[in-house]
Amino acid sequence: MMDSNQYLKKTAEAIPPKERETRRCNRFKMFLVALSLSFMCKGLGGVIMKSSITQIERRFDISSSISGLIDGGFEIGNLFVIVFVSYFGSKLHRPKIIGIGCFIMGTGSILTALPHFFMGYYRYSKETLTDPSENLTSSLSTCSLDQNLLLNRTSPEVVEKGCEKESGSYIWIYVLLGNMLRGIGETPIVPLGISYIDDFAEEGHSSFYLGTLHALSMVGPIIGFIQASLFAKIYVDIGYEDLSNIRITPKDSRWVGAWWLGFLVAGILSIMSSIPFFFLPKNLDKSQKETSLDLLKTNEERTHMADVTNHGQNVSENISGFFQSLKCILTNPLYVILQCLSLTLASSHIGVITYVSKYIEQQYGYSTSEANILLGSLTLPTVATGIFIGGYIVKKFKLTLLGMAKLSFYTNVLAFIFQLLNFALICENRSVAGLTLTYDGNNPVASHINVPLSYCNSDCNCDQNHWEPVCGDNGITYMSPCLAGCKSSNGNKKSMVFYNCSCVEVTGVQNKNNSVTLGECPRDSQCTKKFYIYAVVQVLNYFFSSLGSTPTVLLVFKTVQPELKSLAVGFHSLTIRALGGIPAPIYFGALIDRACMKWSTSSCGKQGSCRIYDSTLYGNTFTGLTESLRFSALILFVVLISTMKKIYQGKDTKASENGRKDTNEANLESLNNDGYFVPSAKTDNETHM
Repeated sequence: MMDSNQYLKKTAEAIPPKERETRRCNRFKMFLVALSLSFMCKGLGGVIMKSSITQIERRFDISSSISGLIDGGFEIGNLFVIVFVSYFGSKLHRPKIIGIGCFIMGTGSILTALPHFFMGYYRYSKETLTDPSENLTSSLSTCSLDQNLLLNRTSPEVVEKGCEKESGSYIWIYVLLGNMLRGIGETPIVPLGISYIDDFAEEGHSSFYLGTLHALSMVGPIIGFIQASLFAKIYVDIGYEDLSNIRITPKDSRWVGAWWLGFLVAGILSIMSSIPFFFLPKNLDKSQKETSLDLLKTNEERTHMADVTNHGQNVSENISGFFQSLKCILTNPLYVILQCLSLTLASSHIGVITYVSKYIEQQYGYSTSEANILLGSLTLPTVATGIFIGGYIVKKFKLTLLGMAKLSFYTNVLAFIFQLLNFALICENRSVAGLTLTYDGNNPVASHINVPLSYCNSDCNCDQNHWEPVCGDNGITYMSPCLAGCKSSNGNKKSMVFYNCSCVEVTGVQNKNNSVTLGECPRDSQCTKKFYIYAVVQVLNYFFSSLGSTPTVLLVFKTVQPELKSLAVGFHSLTIRALGGIPAPIYFGALIDRACMKWSTSSCGKQGSCRIYDSTLYGNTFTGLTESLRFSALILFVVLISTMKKIYQGKDTKASENGRKDTNEANLESLNNDGYFVPSAKTDNETHM
């Protein structure tokens, strides 16, 4: 045994120290590059999912609440393995675990895109793809007194055949499973990657490497927004469908871009980023550690039996210590308050991030592609700047716990105020005959439900469930050429014009022009001006929200003892994911669904995705829910600051000072050199009261 150990020791010593250090440095650089790529892929996949929510709704004909469940699937998958990764990750081969995670993350992204390849062509209306040889002009329904047309549309045989095709209507579950798999794969990347850097970086250099890593990780979301914007302009069945037969544009509420392409690209890149991790060692200074272990091997063998004897006792002590530590942080009032306010803030942010693209589309009339590029250009630089400045302020002014709490409070108050301005930037409802106006376009309606036909289209035998929007010269949108009372048409594809529209004629337009064109009427100039103000308000809102995020995160683990930091951060992350990341998109989506005025209808009469929303109700619901959550967080901030003052200052402290002024805020906290709260015996008693 000693001969073997001596041989290994001599072999290790045979490698010159300089060469060994160079090899270690190269491996560390390789790990940094690989981890940077994985961070980019992680951000890319997240942005692709958020940017594709609206198109997934339309492609799979689902409501916003279901798309919210799909989005929350990422957090569900994350929760499945987060405990395992947190406990066993550092004990295993971390680079290989990260590599396996990247591979699973890529596989999940590819699985998300797979339904596109086996669910058939996308039908954006009942008249599309029925017969490839059919004339496009005749496929659009116009006003006709022919009763056979109505009978043919509602034929029981046709409905039954359509219902058979609807058997794949739950295919969105594959997208959910793919997103869950992506969440499982993403779990080990951040905690194991950061801990590996912290373990093997040169003394004092880990913070620089982490800062560089997070800066490079922003490349992923930037690429994601650009990619999502480009792919949203491409029709979903590109390469399969003759685009000359497609009469809708990217601004149409039925348009679905090539959403699946983004997931394929993200999946392939994630799998490629996993490869380098399988060639990295468990420990960068492996040869030195092996020599040390060999020299101690005999001693380990001698103590092995004693370790086995004490193993059961150690396990029970670890379990007991875990629950004792958990009880300690959960009986810490500052930590509990921070948990609650972080949860409300996170729920607000998650709901907004998930549906803000949809909000811009529906509120201001922008396409998915335009909304994505606008969000990317507004959000990423602003958030990155806010986070950086927030961290700089904390470091520059050496803020205490109370100072950080106040900074977070003031910045969130400003963000709350700017968000309130969105109520004044809500556009009026579109003028849509049969939803906001009577079909003749002369009078508003009290409700969009079951609006009766007018004398201008009552004899046209129109299908009121059909959605083929046309815009009249009077600025009113009609749900179909038939419901506009149009008798004839001219042109083809996107430039088609319908004439002799009786419902347009009765509106009293002076030039007697009673034609309509395909597509919804654009938003008025007043709504466009509101959007420009909205963009400025959002920049300020994002900036102040991100400015307060850094001190809020620091408070989470600085209000507990240093030895409980990991547990405090882990439990905090678990709570946010479980109670914020999963339910927030679902209840945001459910409330948004209530603002829908016109749902798509399947061949079986089943409700699908929403075609058009009540702008006022949508704006008030979306902004109101966001502000309610933020206001709750502000109240909790006030409670947190009051509790801090009560704990740190205390009634006895005030009494001992007699005639002196209140203690300066900078001296209220009892901190150690690293900035953690170190409670005294008295404070411990107060904390557990």
